[in-house]
Amino acid sequence: MRPFAHLHSWACPLPLSNIDTDQLIPARFMRTSRSQGYGEFLLHDLRRNEDGNLRTDWPLNKPAAIDAGVLVTRKNFGAGSSREAAVYALIDGGFRCVVAPSFGDIFASNAVNNGLLPAVVTEQDAELLLGALGNHGSLIDVSLERQIISLASTQIYFEIKPNWKIKLINGWDDVALTLSMKGEIQAFRQKRSVNFSWLFL
Repeated sequence: MRPFAHLHSWACPLPLSNIDTDQLIPARFMRTSRSQGYGEFLLHDLRRNEDGNLRTDWPLNKPAAIDAGVLVTRKNFGAGSSREAAVYALIDGGFRCVVAPSFGDIFASNAVNNGLLPAVVTEQDAELLLGALGNHGSLIDVSLERQIISLASTQIYFEIKPNWKIKLINGWDDVALTLSMKGEIQAFRQKRSVNFSWLFL
């Protein structure tokens, strides 16, 4: 997994609440091999008219969104089913960070395990960012170490679980995080074997 410490990228606004995993990638596309990439399926149905053509008024279809690595949206992003493919679609679509007031629990965990930062901000700060981005997006800085999002002269603090922060900064999965505590685990085992020797017979 690629480490995440700092990101300087275009940010795309998505001023919608309750975007669920079925909207992020409709189930019919999950038969596609991941090796082919899921980026083209990201928010597929919302981005298109009934005739299948891309909507010109949709944020992700605007030219500035082509190179966007940050998505700024509203509460309850990634709700719904536990499909990890929703995260794959975002990553394959070029995103490394989603900023929102809240996330679906399983989605947020899947995001971290795949190197995607779920940055939690207040609803007021989300609206501040969305207003600053307008309809076309803007360049933005995300510092995971400082937990600060910077846009022009505006700086906003975001929250993330401490163990998730460690995993993202180091590019670790759960196994690597556990191995990083190898010394403590061995010390615990040694103490346990002395105090409860019958467990190790």
